[in-house]
Amino acid sequence: MSKMPSMPLPEWVELRESAIHGSGLFAAKPIPRGTRILEYVGERINKTEGYRRAMRQLRRAAKGREGAVYIFEISRRWDLDGNVPWNPARLINHSCQPNCETRIDRGRVWIYSKRRIVPGEELSYDYGYEVDFYQDHPCRCGAPNCVGFIVRRDQWPKLRRLLARSASPTPQACR
Repeated sequence: MSKMPSMPLPEWVELRESAIHGSGLFAAKPIPRGTRILEYVGERINKTEGYRRAMRQLRRAAKGREGAVYIFEISRRWDLDGNVPWNPARLINHSCQPNCETRIDRGRVWIYSKRRIVPGEELSYDYGYEVDFYQDHPCRCGAPNCVGFIVRRDQWPKLRRLLARSASPTPQACR
């Protein structure tokens, strides 16, 4: 299990082992729909640095080391690197059927509940990844509608077409 964040957790959440991935944040008490639960915090960096850090983490992952990328896009110019010990929001896992969503307000990223969340339920949100590198991001959320990869919901039709094409026999494979 991951280390406890070095900042106190908000009253709404507690850290536990997750069936989705590693550790996760769970509702410590009922969370009403539309509640601002916590802020996703970190170091504000420009896009070039955000890309560099993300690629470095993906290379580490390819070598079997920790490879989680905590870069959050906050504008066309700026990213937020949430890979800091004072960011408990980095422990919220992705789901294809999330109970939370992110909202950016004046350069700050907030996690809100999309619906009522019951005590003990794991918090999750859609990470919003582009379909271009879907193979680098397998999904283990277990939701009934899971598409198998961490891809932004509006790109699921494109992902399904790509997956259907890759499952179809190619002319060479038919020889």
